[in-house]
Amino acid sequence: MTAALLVIDVQQGLCEGDEVPLAHHEIIDRINDVAGKARTARVPVIFIQHESADDYLPYGSARWHLADGLTALDSDLRVRKTTPDSFFGTTLEATLKEHGVTHLVICGMHTEYCVDTTTRRALALGYPVRLIADGHTTVSNAALSAGQIIHHHNLTLTGISSFGPRVRAVPAADITF
Repeated sequence: MTAALLVIDVQQGLCEGDEVPLAHHEIIDRINDVAGKARTARVPVIFIQHESADDYLPYGSARWHLADGLTALDSDLRVRKTTPDSFFGTTLEATLKEHGVTHLVICGMHTEYCVDTTTRRALALGYPVRLIADGHTTVSNAALSAGQIIHHHNLTLTGISSFGPRVRAVPAADITF
């Protein structure tokens, strides 16, 4: 099986200001470690970047660029998106097919939005997923702490069986390619 690493929305505008995600510096370090393993194994590393028409994450802006500390190489791939689903209206599925990808390793921001939606869509499209259990993050909301949201999604996503392919939550240190 051929894997690809999807790094979702680890962008500067999501790592600054009033709503900085939980442990984002540590998450970035883990993503860099996993991306290094992927590159060594010649596995595609795909950075997915959200963009909006308003001032939130306008394409090309300082807020839109990858987060400080995140290592991206010229050989890495990029996908632009405008919804929480990294497949919807993007080149992602064609890129995966072009590279013969049969399963995904997923990490990034925000757990309950883009990571969740992309993971579920990947399952629906037939891709088994290894979710980096300590490689996705979010911010707290009125009902749950960021840690609770992350823990909940690690449990919930691994419990989905109706699509056929499954999600396994794996710590970054245990990810191999």
